[in-house]
Amino acid sequence: MKNLSVSTFIHILFSITISILIITFILFLSWDRDRQKINEYKRYQLISLTFISNLQQNPTKKILQSLYIGLNLEEIDKNKIKQIKHIIQKKGNTIFKGGSSLGKVRVFKIDNKKYIYIQRMQHNLLLKDAKYKNYYYEIAVISGIFLILLLFIIYFAVLKKLYPLKKLNREIQQFANGNMKIKIDYVYDDEIGEIAKSFADAIKHINNLSSSKALFMRNMMHELKTPITKGRIIVEMIDDEMTKDILIRAFNRMNELILELAEIERVTTRSFEPNFEYVMLSEVIEEAQDLLLSSNQSNIILEIEDRALTTDIKLLSLALKNLLDNGIKYGEDKIVTLKTTNNSIEVLSKGKKLKHPLSYYVEAFSQEEKRNAGFGLGLYIVNSIVEKLGCTFKYKYIAGYNIFYIQKKDSCGFGINLIK
Repeated sequence: MKNLSVSTFIHILFSITISILIITFILFLSWDRDRQKINEYKRYQLISLTFISNLQQNPTKKILQSLYIGLNLEEIDKNKIKQIKHIIQKKGNTIFKGGSSLGKVRVFKIDNKKYIYIQRMQHNLLLKDAKYKNYYYEIAVISGIFLILLLFIIYFAVLKKLYPLKKLNREIQQFANGNMKIKIDYVYDDEIGEIAKSFADAIKHINNLSSSKALFMRNMMHELKTPITKGRIIVEMIDDEMTKDILIRAFNRMNELILELAEIERVTTRSFEPNFEYVMLSEVIEEAQDLLLSSNQSNIILEIEDRALTTDIKLLSLALKNLLDNGIKYGEDKIVTLKTTNNSIEVLSKGKKLKHPLSYYVEAFSQEEKRNAGFGLGLYIVNSIVEKLGCTFKYKYIAGYNIFYIQKKDSCGFGINLIK
């Protein structure tokens, strides 16, 4: 019940309410119809007993008139009796039979009129039922239909009131999917309008922050690259090889950090979308190796089964580069193995099991306390790229090896075996 949407809950609630109302209404009509039939039967039974007993005593016309009035009956004009009898014989429907050995009573219905025929020895009376017809049944039908229609009107009014909320939900989903320029408009000042206004203000604030962050990152990287480049040139003039080597490594690390920050900025941007294309896995691995320092090429063991992929070659090669670089840096023997399975690409390196869950290391600037290399951005970048590609990034430890792997999901393109 907690997981039901508001609209689904309203559909169920009104469906149950309307169903109960209709069933109750039908049962009431059935009961009222039966009640009317019982009352009608009792009335004609009373008429039957009353007239048969009174006709036995040869009543005067005045007594008969009083009986007609008391029982709401109307004497038919003698000139019309023959005509009415003919109509009764032709299309009359018998709705009551009664009497005894002393006499017979039958009630005929023609259209909406009822005629009572009483036969007692020499007496043959044809009377018209003049009882005033009540409209309780019709009133009940109209009232029931009115209530059901009113409930339907309320139901559609509630759905109409909820429609802006559905529209707002769709706009929020578009924003969540990266449409930063979504515009939210709602003209009414009700609760939904207040939510829409608050969310529109939040979008504006987020866009401002995003623009400020992007501007800051661009300016920062530009300002850092200039002194690094100048420092790198000056370092080449130093004669002390040890000092020179230390400074070169320091400047390379700083430049590497700038490149990683730039890549993070690009990949984690909401509006960024991968450029999917058909490529061979060998091409992706070759590009990943090119991104590594040339001195690290001999540290990689390939155990791959080449296949065609649907992926962003730049993103996937960058993710693999970071995993390979991570394995070389932190592996005990500085050797890393890249292998493929049916639905994953794995990077294995020998070493101790990670102290924390993978979720700890995919946060920016996370690293083991004793590590003295890297900035803790490698796995963060890998995880961000894998999410963009619609795959999953996982870790396992088997027989002394740390294994990081990118696993196929239904929406992940790299696992499609177009060519084996």
